[in-house]
Formats: sequence, structure tokens, C-alpha cells
Amino acid sequence: MGSILHPKHFTVEEAQAVLADVIPKIEVLVSLKKSLDAKGYNIYRHQYFGGMGPNGDRFFPPELEKLVEIAKDFEAKGIVIKSLNEGLIDFPHIRSNQEEVYLCWKLGEKGIGFWHSLSTGFAGRKPLADL
Repeated sequence: MGSILHPKHFTVEEAQAVLADVIPKIEVLVSLKKSLDAKGYNIYRHQYFGGMGPNGDRFFPPELEKLVEIAKDFEAKGIVIKSLNEGLIDFPHIRSNQEEVYLCWKLGEKGIGFWHSLSTGFAGRKPLADL
């Protein structure tokens, strides 16, 4: 076990309870990302692909500003966004053995049913029964 990475941790029950508020926001994030991709905007570099200039109205597209607003809200709540393309998020959690792990949820899943270590990521997901 290493040092603790996240200041906020969720119980399984807390993470499940937050999902009702989170799901509509994740749907918006995924939609905004698709819209920005369609316009050729690279959200990770904050620029248009191919070197094109800003859209003329503002320096950043309004979709990016909304995406950042939602992402900051998630960060303030301690929720980790892992993939905007898939709607994948993690909730930091401390196991009974004091290991810090992630409770993992992906858009389309009914609830939080999986967890994984910080190092294995999505590929290392295990059912909550193994937590």
C-alpha cells in the first residue's frame, strides 16, 4: 500500500447515492465532447485540430466552457473523470485493508458494481463482492 492520493473518499453507499445527480451530468459531458470532436476541437490541448483559429465568438467554444464547468464541479466533489468518450468515472474509496482504490462506473451501468486498484484501471475491474 502506498500513500493516499485523494483527499475525499466515498463509501459504496455514498457513491451510489451521488449517481442520481451525476448521471445527467455525465450524459452532458459525453455529448459536449462529441460536439467538440465534430468541430475539430482538441479539448486536451484547448485548440482546433489542424491549427485553425478560435470560432470567432470567444477564445474557447461555449461547449468547452460548459464541459470545464461540469468537470470542475466533479473535481470539487472528489469524483474522477476517466473517459469523456465513454462516460467513465471513478469514486476514490478506502478498502478495509486501508488500500486506496476506485469505485468504477460507466455510462449505461445501472449502479456502481465494480472497483479497481489505482494502478490497474478499467481493465482490472472486479465486482464489488470482491471489495
